[in-house]
Amino acid sequence: MSVVYDCGREQERADGLAAAASAVRGERLVVIPTDTVYGIGADAFSSNAVKSLLAAKNRGPDMPVGVLVGSWTTIDGLVLSVPQPARALIEAFWPGDLSIVLPHAPSLSWDLGRSHGTVMLRMPLHPVAIELLREVGPMAVSSANRSGHPPAATVDEARTQLGASVAVYLDGGPSGEPVPSTIVDLSGDEPVVLREGAVSLAAVSEVIGGEVRTAS
Repeated sequence: MSVVYDCGREQERADGLAAAASAVRGERLVVIPTDTVYGIGADAFSSNAVKSLLAAKNRGPDMPVGVLVGSWTTIDGLVLSVPQPARALIEAFWPGDLSIVLPHAPSLSWDLGRSHGTVMLRMPLHPVAIELLREVGPMAVSSANRSGHPPAATVDEARTQLGASVAVYLDGGPSGEPVPSTIVDLSGDEPVVLREGAVSLAAVSEVIGGEVRTAS
């Protein structure tokens, strides 16, 4: 049975975060508020949990799931290396609406979908999400919606689409305009913006110090 916690109430927020942490450790799914839209999340290192996440969204492995982290330093243990452009973007936009794609550390045993040796990372600017991430570690997170349906801007919209497939829903209020994060791929020889979202192409170019091309 799914349980919804109102994170606008202090005690309920504490209870909700504890329940969500227990659910993630038990390979179950949670819905959390982020600074973009609501996300459905699971333990990034549990292949069973990630498979459950994809099944809840009715999505296959062709679109890999991104990973949210609770601090800048977390990524050092997740990727092969952190090049200077990535450091610059992290310092400029994290926590916030920018996702970075990098080659993941080969020692990691995770299955996020057909990611071709890369991982998409982001640190969200939302206190509830940050607190949970710092408690349980990196989480595989995707937008809280069924594939082909609009992303959820409220916990009720997420519940309507995902129902009992999610163990814990953390209600952080409306997310505002459902603008996705900007995705910058730094896994190749030059930076590529895969999706322009909340952070503009011009802002990315300014931080990196050169023109950045978009995916064709």
